[in-house]
Amino acid sequence: MRLLVVGERGREVAEACAIAAGRGVEVRHRSNLEEAMVELREGRGADLLLVDVRRDVAALVADLARERIWLPVVAYGIDAEPRAAAAAVRAGAKDFIPMPPDPELIAALITSLAGDARDPISEDPAMRAVLDLARQYAPAEASVLITGESGTGKEVMARFVHRHSRRADRPFVSVNCAAIPENLLESELFGHERGAFTGAVARRLGKFEEANGGTLLLDEISEMEPRLQAKLLRAIQEREIDRVGGSRPVKVDIRLIATSNRDLQQEVAKGTFREDLYFRLNVLGLHLPPLRERPRDIVALARHFARRFAKLNGLPERDLSQRAIDKLLRHPWRGNVRELENCLHRAVLLARGPVIEEDAILVSPGGPSASAAPAVAAGGPLVGRTIAEVERALILDTLRHTLGNRTHAAALLGISIRTLRNKLKQFVEEGLPVPPPGGEGGARVGEGEPC
Repeated sequence: MRLLVVGERGREVAEACAIAAGRGVEVRHRSNLEEAMVELREGRGADLLLVDVRRDVAALVADLARERIWLPVVAYGIDAEPRAAAAAVRAGAKDFIPMPPDPELIAALITSLAGDARDPISEDPAMRAVLDLARQYAPAEASVLITGESGTGKEVMARFVHRHSRRADRPFVSVNCAAIPENLLESELFGHERGAFTGAVARRLGKFEEANGGTLLLDEISEMEPRLQAKLLRAIQEREIDRVGGSRPVKVDIRLIATSNRDLQQEVAKGTFREDLYFRLNVLGLHLPPLRERPRDIVALARHFARRFAKLNGLPERDLSQRAIDKLLRHPWRGNVRELENCLHRAVLLARGPVIEEDAILVSPGGPSASAAPAVAAGGPLVGRTIAEVERALILDTLRHTLGNRTHAAALLGISIRTLRNKLKQFVEEGLPVPPPGGEGGARVGEGEPC
């Protein structure tokens, strides 16, 4: 993950940068917005822009949108007033981080945005065979198509291929085709020339040029619109790209990896994905089996996650009891590795005693996501319930399972701390019991600070 920090250098900012760097994040610092924009235009990209709340956040967000640069912005403030944080979020920041930094909050932010840099963990023969094939493919220059259900670790596998390739010391650049709006994706991939459209005040290099010499990952490529599929096909065939508004092609040297959780052959048959592009991408294919088909990996991954989250939360390491392991092996894991990871994070927080027992393993009866398990189990069938009711049950049950820890609950739910606190404030105003920070029980209106 690459973090670009914009603001004055100071002790608090240096501490936050050190926390991020200690977790494997590449950190760069610029003193003003103009310098940051120049870097982004010239292809020195970032995965997150962390900007001082005293800067003009609204102008920054507007500039990024106008120049079609897709980049999440998070504001930070040193002993900032709540009104400043609220103003930054209203201006378009995705979230706000107070300084001095909270290591858990920084970790949660990094976890929600960063790609996983570890090698795939596997003891199951089905997955070991895929890893062996990936090692064979890695030194080649041909495109790789990685398929598998959501949560099986496709991006982890893509990074594994890159790290074992001849381009390992060159950039690895990832683009989530499903997350970026169509009208921004073209500029994000291919860049644009000055004056190409209203707001294009300077040339901007896209991800193809940013990844030059290295590897470009197109995540969930099945979500790409047909018009861009045609432009991508030409880029693969000719090894050159056309910037939006450009008058001549630009040569690029990349290794392309694409992922999809859909069956692309079915998408071709339906006419939503180009057949010629499918064959260009699928020169080398890797299919990741779902977790339920590699049971030995369930135990190996569970123990890995237990160690990792114990360290992250400053808790003692505990092994899994045999009854806990048996419960893990019985579950279908429709959410795959991502569901297992959430489940073990929760188990580490709930565990008491020398081992993680069965009662700390909270899973749904068969739902797609471990994080949804408590709400479904506690609230009964979903049919006939409103979205608001289901959301409320999910949030409150997750908070109870984290023993009131807002940071952990937000991470498990996949939402920001700010969003969680706003929801809890709303629940309290409605007279609902909300677990207090760091404890159990509930707080109603006027009974302490609920958020």
